[in-house]
Amino acid sequence: MAGAKSRKALLTVLGVLGAIPVASGLTGILGGPDRAPGGAPTTPSVDSEYRFVNTFWTAAGLALWWSLRRPEKRAATTRLVLATAAAGGVPRLISARRTGAPHPVFRAATVLELLVVPLVLLWHALVVRSGDQEPKKPGA
Repeated sequence: MAGAKSRKALLTVLGVLGAIPVASGLTGILGGPDRAPGGAPTTPSVDSEYRFVNTFWTAAGLALWWSLRRPEKRAATTRLVLATAAAGGVPRLISARRTGAPHPVFRAATVLELLVVPLVLLWHALVVRSGDQEPKKPGA
């Protein structure tokens, strides 16, 4: 029973984590960099790149949501999305070092990416592994 509760909690956390890139990605696409926390109008090239990159960010959230329908079978998708988000924290650190501390929202994102997401990745691996080891119910 603890395994079922952990699985349900994990899926809820993953659903919430998926909402972050969908919401912020769509905001980035439609609003541009001046709508970002601490944002401002910028050059056309930076605006173009910002909106383009947010397409991938939105897709990452949608892929995470898609993987929730069959978490054990789509575990590789979940891990790829989470690992990519976690890796994204490293360029944030590089940026902060080179250009200064960003808006507090992006500082929180860095903590989420570098600390929370790796823990969720580990939790996901444990839940999926335990789900693979549970005996299957007859007729399931």
